[in-house]
Amino acid sequence: MKNKQRLLRSFLREQAGENRGTLVLMILLIAGSIIASLLPPLVLEQVVNHLTAGQAVSLGLAISYFALIVISDILESLQNAAITVFGQKMTHGIRSALCAKLSRLPSEYFHTHKAGEIASIFTNDGDTIDVLYSDGVVSMFADCFRLVGILVVIFTRSVGLGILLLIAFPLLFLFTRWSQKTSKSAQLDNRRAIACVNSHVPETIRCLRMIHGFHAEKHMEDTYDGYIRESYDAVDRGNIIDSIYSPVILISQAAVTAVMMIFAAGGSGYRTLFGISVGSAVALISYIGSVFAPLENIGMEIQNIQAAGAAITHIRDFLAETEWQKTETRPSADPNVSFLDVSFSYEAGRPVLQDLSFTIEPGENVTFAGRTGAGKSTIFSLLCGLYEPDKGVVSLQGENPCLLPDEKKRHLFGLVEQQFITVPGSIRDQITLYDSSCTEADIEEALNVAGLSDVIDRIPDGLNAPMDEKLFSKGQLQLLSIARAIVCHPKVLLLDEITANLDADTEARVIKALETSAQGRTVISISHRLSQSIGRTRIIEVGKEN
Repeated sequence: MKNKQRLLRSFLREQAGENRGTLVLMILLIAGSIIASLLPPLVLEQVVNHLTAGQAVSLGLAISYFALIVISDILESLQNAAITVFGQKMTHGIRSALCAKLSRLPSEYFHTHKAGEIASIFTNDGDTIDVLYSDGVVSMFADCFRLVGILVVIFTRSVGLGILLLIAFPLLFLFTRWSQKTSKSAQLDNRRAIACVNSHVPETIRCLRMIHGFHAEKHMEDTYDGYIRESYDAVDRGNIIDSIYSPVILISQAAVTAVMMIFAAGGSGYRTLFGISVGSAVALISYIGSVFAPLENIGMEIQNIQAAGAAITHIRDFLAETEWQKTETRPSADPNVSFLDVSFSYEAGRPVLQDLSFTIEPGENVTFAGRTGAGKSTIFSLLCGLYEPDKGVVSLQGENPCLLPDEKKRHLFGLVEQQFITVPGSIRDQITLYDSSCTEADIEEALNVAGLSDVIDRIPDGLNAPMDEKLFSKGQLQLLSIARAIVCHPKVLLLDEITANLDADTEARVIKALETSAQGRTVISISHRLSQSIGRTRIIEVGKEN
């Protein structure tokens, strides 16, 4: 836990250092805003004292009062703007770090953590961190310093009022602490419920056919309603605290003002302690309002900080997750593709592959066969370097796939999946995946082999057109996936049931493109029918003794 806290503190200090200029400007504006806010009541005190004494008020004094109000408001607006900008920059840095961390996590992390929980860190927790800086920590420090400044001025005008406020503050502090704890508990419960909702919805959509098959619609609805009810109850508890806190502060403000006036009008002893002029009374009433406003803000800001506590915990734990540990293991021989006594499990005690060994020579056409769940797709994941085996050695053209940099992987193998996954950008980006080493000649050759050149030529702006799946049929998207796989001239082609969801005519066009793509390459497939269509294939049974 301490290591996680040190990691987060170090990261936040680093982010603050990168935004040092904004931080310094924000501090200066906060200091200027606090000083400017203390001056108008002092000028107003002089104005009222002159009037009660029957003296004329100079034009300069009157103008200075209004000028100070304007300056105070301007500085406060600039202060709030600086706090917002600083908060956004810090949040941007945190989200950038989260994205960078995401790319360094092992595949096991995504297997053991629900998609909704991960998404919640980047969305809900990220938004909460923004609020933490813009309406939380920084604003609370600004209000605390403003409060100290007001108390100092009050003590110079009325010691009794200052003492009265110091008596009231501990009571308000205890009330604020109670509000904090209750609010934090509600926020944590709400975040847990939201995380469950974020996981439940995509899980329901993904398993919709199974849910209908087992008539589990009512169960899924009740589960979803339960999560929503938990979130509603938690938010409702937080709203109750919000509705109570402000009235308590306002009533306390009125009570302190009334007590001050009563004692100021009392005997000589009280007048000595609370004695104030008419002008001082006006100024002190203004300061009392100013005292309770920061207190009220601090209470709300503390609640924002408490709400961010759960988000900080999630982000801290996420940044402390173990990253991909690449071990320097090398195969003893250098066949094109080989598994040597490979065992692998997603969960301890439930092996998917056990002591699997095989070799595939250059230019071979190989198909993995076996029952559902036997581990055929897992073999592809190991070949792509997404996982490391629990035991044994995986070799791809003499290399450990887990040690290969991403830019080198595309030159060793090309993967064609069941569904084409688009990336932001143009049609060219769908093929190159932003790899600048792909030349125009490489792209044209890949399109010709995939049979997509004529299709691209008919699209306005061609390869430079923004990607839109509506521009392509389902079969053409699969052909685009083939072009993406072969554009870097890989020696190995991995085919993952790519015709499973295609009709007969579309499948025929895809197979024709694959026949050309497979020339001079090692082809490894999970689809027996597809491999036979491409050419003679060797079958490797998965889930049996090898």
